[in-house]
Amino acid sequence: MSVILEDRPIESVRGEIIDQLIMNYSHGELSYEAFERRLDQAMELQSHQLLVELVKDLPLTVDKAFVESKKQDLAPNIVMGDTEEVEYIINVFSGNTRSGAWTVPKEIRSFSVFSGCDIDLTDAIFTQRELRIKVFSLFSGSNIYIPENVNVVSKAFCIFGGIDYQTAAPVNPHIVPPTIIIEGVCIFSGVDIKVKRTIKEKFVEMANNFKKLFS
Repeated sequence: MSVILEDRPIESVRGEIIDQLIMNYSHGELSYEAFERRLDQAMELQSHQLLVELVKDLPLTVDKAFVESKKQDLAPNIVMGDTEEVEYIINVFSGNTRSGAWTVPKEIRSFSVFSGCDIDLTDAIFTQRELRIKVFSLFSGSNIYIPENVNVVSKAFCIFGGIDYQTAAPVNPHIVPPTIIIEGVCIFSGVDIKVKRTIKEKFVEMANNFKKLFS
């Protein structure tokens, strides 16, 4: 005997509804405008029944192949193996951006003086379960962009500065995520730790990837 709808965790129901929206959009059963509108509603509604109403007219249900593809698409890029021990990012009266599909080392040491630095891990390839980022920032500003589904621990110490820490709620509970540990000293400086893509943007990107695959 299954649990009645109202007694189920609403986030589990929400995830299933979003999966069904993505499934039907990617197979051409929904227009992009309808998919985006219903996705916005699915992410905001707090009623089990109203969530279910969003997909009651859709013909396709989620299959096992879709679930497995979703797990891979939402997971951080993890390829276990050897990598560099330390990578240095040094900025003095300058700016530097590290981004793209780059292989991250075990440790990143960032040194900024009167500078700006962006460390973008959104599409980075992780080879270890733990990445340590050590920062020294003097009269500088740094942005650290993290992917979805990672753990972040901030241990940095600030003097006349601040750290803004914003992460997304996990979108895939079935993976073991990497942990990013950020430590160091910021003097008259700021460090922003944030997700570059919103959860909605991630779902839309995934849906469009599926649509290309099934077209």
